[in-house]
Amino acid sequence: MDVKVITDSTSYIPRAQRESLDIGVTTLSSLLDGVTYPDDPNDCSAFYAALAASDSFPTTSQPVVQDVVDMMEGRVKAGHAVVGVFISERMSGTYSTALLARDMVLERYPDARIEVVDGMSNCMELGYAVLAAAEKAADGGNAAEVAEAAHERTLHTRFLFTPLTLEYLRRGGRIGNAQSLLATLLQIKPILTVADGVTDTFAKVRTVQKAHDMIVDTFVSDIREKGGLGGVCVHHINDPAAGQRFADRIAEVADRPVDLIDIGPVIGTHVGPGTVGVVYYTNGPMHKSG
Repeated sequence: MDVKVITDSTSYIPRAQRESLDIGVTTLSSLLDGVTYPDDPNDCSAFYAALAASDSFPTTSQPVVQDVVDMMEGRVKAGHAVVGVFISERMSGTYSTALLARDMVLERYPDARIEVVDGMSNCMELGYAVLAAAEKAADGGNAAEVAEAAHERTLHTRFLFTPLTLEYLRRGGRIGNAQSLLATLLQIKPILTVADGVTDTFAKVRTVQKAHDMIVDTFVSDIREKGGLGGVCVHHINDPAAGQRFADRIAEVADRPVDLIDIGPVIGTHVGPGTVGVVYYTNGPMHKSG
């Protein structure tokens, strides 16, 4: 029985890679001033324009259970096992929705094999776990092996990013008003990461330039100490010029081309336009299995 891999839209895996590995995607969305915006990084200029002009803050919605059921059931009916790798359980209810969908499908198809994996992050840190699963499936791995490949990849990845402003984190309740004001007055630029499935502070510096310098230094150190570079990409939120400048820096030290990948409305809502960051994985693990 071959295995089909599914995920959610916050992985932001480039379309060509998704299609070449037959990865199914269920879509989250953002709601702003009565308008629903699908989580599509390739068509989000209208969302970011509306966000800049609005006094409201968007709400984000996980996929509808039936959409996930349909994705799983269609593959099961075609004779496949299914492995779903989804955004961190601590960031979204999507993982819980996937578990519910799995149980609903198993009620109708009790012999089906469906594995659901917590991807422990979002953006291409999640995406690299999904790709590891899909590559293992393409190599003939069974469902357990495919799920383990996704989990193993999460131990090798790091996501480092710096927001242009703390305003969106403040508006979304991810940072308190007092802390945001103090950081703004002191001109502090945090470098953020994802640790144990939640956004966390990696370091605090005084300028965007220093933040980018520290991210590059950390990237180089991780490659040297963790067995070499497996893969890397640069993300940006509605600022392709800044993203490309940073991608050029990463490409220079990595000595390889670096994909520049947009971030859609669901994640962009909480961090804000102008954010730039890097996601990469090393050949050796950077984290211990929890």
